[in-house]
Amino acid sequence: MSERYDCSECEESLFGQKYVLREERPYCIKCYEALFSSSCEVCSKLISCTSKDLSYRDRHWHSECFLCNKCSRSLIDRPFATKNDLLMCTDCYCLEYSPKCHACLKTIMPGTKKMEHKGNSWHEECFTCSGCQQPIGTQSFVKKNGSNYCLRCYEKLFALQCVHCKKPITTGGVSYHEQPWHKECFVCTGCTTLLAGQRFTSRDKLAYCLECFCNLFAKKCVHCTKPISGLGGSKYISFEDRQWHNDCFNCKKCNASLVGRGFLTFKEDILCPGCGNDL
Repeated sequence: MSERYDCSECEESLFGQKYVLREERPYCIKCYEALFSSSCEVCSKLISCTSKDLSYRDRHWHSECFLCNKCSRSLIDRPFATKNDLLMCTDCYCLEYSPKCHACLKTIMPGTKKMEHKGNSWHEECFTCSGCQQPIGTQSFVKKNGSNYCLRCYEKLFALQCVHCKKPITTGGVSYHEQPWHKECFVCTGCTTLLAGQRFTSRDKLAYCLECFCNLFAKKCVHCTKPISGLGGSKYISFEDRQWHNDCFNCKKCNASLVGRGFLTFKEDILCPGCGNDL
């Protein structure tokens, strides 16, 4: 009498029947599919053991159901991508989700080199200067009126020229008498100190730092011989073509301040009335 050979699940005889071995245990087709076969993601039907089971990330499909969600082409032996759990061929995925070139409006395919700036993308060959039409690549550029320019074209077409050195002003600058200057070119006429961000004044349309202006043009105090700038509202005394700082306008003999008081003169000296009457 021969030994029985039964299904491990339903114990029906497998002699003369198709069966499947799993971990060295035999199963009839019906039990194997009920226990181990997966359901297709598309049609929800079981994928029989006689059909090809295509799987991706613990999901399963019949071979005839493994299709692009957009164009319905078979994805067997084709590259594909997923978006929101939907399968898509790479062509449909790129058309739907890959960035579009800001210049030619065509899709920038994954893996190709692209340029990006402030949320926009370009093919490398489309990212060109609006002036010379040459690719910008990784060199510096300036955006003007919605267009991109290499520095050379931008300076040629738009940049102001410094009144002093006649070269383009690309960053920063100073406006003086409605004319543009580089900060490093806008200096004191007397000592060449940089004037940008500093207090200065002018004479005959030439700019001077306060120190040079006072030394060159301000009147000198009779007492201390230092310049009287008169800038910033500082007060001084003027008498018969002579000037004094307020702090220097004192009696020659007793050194009392004569600001706001009567005074007398004796030769080149100024005296308070008391000292003047003693002469």
